[in-house]
Amino acid sequence: MSNRICDLLEIDHPIIQGGMSWVSDASLAAAVSNGGGLGVIGAGAMPPEILRDEIARTRELTDRPFGVNMVMINPEFEDQLEVVLKEKPAVVTLGAVQSTKVIPDIKAKGIKVLPVVAAVAIARRAEQHGADAIVAEGCEAGGHIGETTTMVLTRLVSKAVEVPVLAAGGIVDGATMVAAFALGAEGVQMGTRFVCAEECTVSEAVKEKFVKAGDRATVVTARTIGYPVRAIKNKLAGLYIDLEKDFLLGKRSAEEIERLGLGKLREAMREGNVRDGSMMAGQGVALVDRVQPAAEIIAEIIAEAEAITAELSTRLSLRR
Repeated sequence: MSNRICDLLEIDHPIIQGGMSWVSDASLAAAVSNGGGLGVIGAGAMPPEILRDEIARTRELTDRPFGVNMVMINPEFEDQLEVVLKEKPAVVTLGAVQSTKVIPDIKAKGIKVLPVVAAVAIARRAEQHGADAIVAEGCEAGGHIGETTTMVLTRLVSKAVEVPVLAAGGIVDGATMVAAFALGAEGVQMGTRFVCAEECTVSEAVKEKFVKAGDRATVVTARTIGYPVRAIKNKLAGLYIDLEKDFLLGKRSAEEIERLGLGKLREAMREGNVRDGSMMAGQGVALVDRVQPAAEIIAEIIAEAEAITAELSTRLSLRR
C-alpha cells in the first residue's frame, strides 16, 4: 500500500502505533517502525530525561522514522516538548488537544504533527494551524475517549479537512482497516493490537488478559466526571462504578474518583496487577487472539486488507 500517509511519514504501510503510556517504549516503537509502520513512543507522564533516553534508545534500534506521543494535559508537557524540539523525532502525535497553537512551533523544527481528535471542530482548528494529518479516534478506543464512534467520526473528519486522516478506535485487523479506508481514512492508528506484540514490554499477565478478552471485556468508567476511560473490566473498574453511583447521589466527590486511578495504569501494565490496575484497551481487544512479532502483525493486516479489497471488488461487480 502506498498513499499520502506513506509518503508523508516515509513508511511502507499506512499503519501507526498508538502512543500508549506505560506501554509504548523504545522496544515496541522500533519494532513497529522496522516492520514498515510508524512506531510511537508514549511519553505519557515520563520525566523529560527518561523521554530523552527512550528517543536515543529507539534510534539505536531502528534507522526508520518514528514518533513521540505527548498528552497536552500532562503537567510535564512543556518540559517534554523542550526535549522533543531538541531531539527532533520524525513525528509528534498530540493527545488531549487543548490548544492547536503549539503545532507551528513543532513544525518549525521539521517535525510532522498529527493531533489525535475526537471532534470535527478540533480537527478543523488543527488543520488551520498546520497539522500534517489528523487522527480521528472514536469511542471504541482504549484509554481516554470521546463520545462519537469511529465509523461516524472518521467519515465526518475526512469530509471536513483536506489533510490525510487516520482512523483510530476498534482498528485491529485487515477488515477494520478496509472499513476505515471506505470511510475516507488513508491510514490507521492501532494501540490495542500492538500491546500483544512480542516486543511490547508490558506484563505477560496483561497480554494474557488481552488474548482471552471477549466482546464485553471492556467498560467505560469516569464518564460521570467528564473523563471517560475505556479499560478491561476488573476489580478496579468495579470500584469506579460504585464510586460513580455514589457521586451521582452526592455521596462522593469527583476528586475521590480521580484519586482512585493514580498510578493504576503502571500497576497493571508494568507490575502485572491485572486485578487492581488499569488495563486500558479498546473494544477491538476481542479480536486479538495471540501474541506475535510486530512486523508479523503489520504484514498480516496488510495481506488481509488486500484480500478483502479484492473480494469486495468481486462482490460488487457480480451485483451489477
